[in-house]
Amino acid sequence: MSKKIAVINDLSGFGHCSLTAAISTISVMGVQPCPLPTAVLSAQTGYPSFYCDDYTDKMEHFRQEWEKMGARFDGIYTGFVASEAQIEPIFRFLDTFYKKGTFLLVDPVMGDDGRVYKMFTPGLLLKMKQLAMRADVLTPNLTELCLLADADFTEIQGLREEEKLLKAIEELAGKLIRSGPEIVVVTGIRFLDGAGGSKVGNLAVDESGARLSAFPYIGGSFSGTGDLFASIIAGGMARGDEIYQVMDLAGEFIERAMKESVERHVDRNDGTDFEKYLGLLLPRE
Repeated sequence: MSKKIAVINDLSGFGHCSLTAAISTISVMGVQPCPLPTAVLSAQTGYPSFYCDDYTDKMEHFRQEWEKMGARFDGIYTGFVASEAQIEPIFRFLDTFYKKGTFLLVDPVMGDDGRVYKMFTPGLLLKMKQLAMRADVLTPNLTELCLLADADFTEIQGLREEEKLLKAIEELAGKLIRSGPEIVVVTGIRFLDGAGGSKVGNLAVDESGARLSAFPYIGGSFSGTGDLFASIIAGGMARGDEIYQVMDLAGEFIERAMKESVERHVDRNDGTDFEKYLGLLLPRE
């Protein structure tokens, strides 16, 4: 019987993100994604215009029907929520399905590059903090880490030297770990290495310390890269991969997709053309 992950996220018709990214990557990793949509959008929210059908009232139907089926999940992975009200049905879902042997990965989607997304409210932040503290693995970008840890993004991002920046991020992640998650993986960190080269990396922090996985920064910022990263981490955890190895795999996968998308001048809202690289994620014999 295949491993299963309940994926609580939105479905966007355009943008190469959310459930489109999760279903593709988790499936090719040999794990079954079971989608629970939080909203259905014509396109992700970075586009100038989009239609959003909020699924808050429908989420409980999924929980009830899956409970009737006796469904069990190896993992639960939460992403975009359309409003703070949607986190309450997620809590009910966890009360039903978050059992021994099930991991919870929370991708606390709230903002990027120091700016919050359109659906952000102080109430959403409060609820997201509660959800984040229940996670086994938390995958914020630097903006979201600062929101969760009540830190100043501008001050942290201003630390361009690798050692100072990574130390500050490790301390913020450690603050969260003391309250809940076992591992915090901070994504999309941009910094200058010792030779002055521009890098982008992901920093995994747990009680034993921190581990960096970094690649040359090729420029550009694309919709859905955080979703791809979190999805690959979730898929790897479900199939039993060591989290630091799957973090490297996710970084390589996204780097290749971004490099080609930059070269082809793909619009950032369209997301990366990652499909041709899905073979990198296939289970190794």
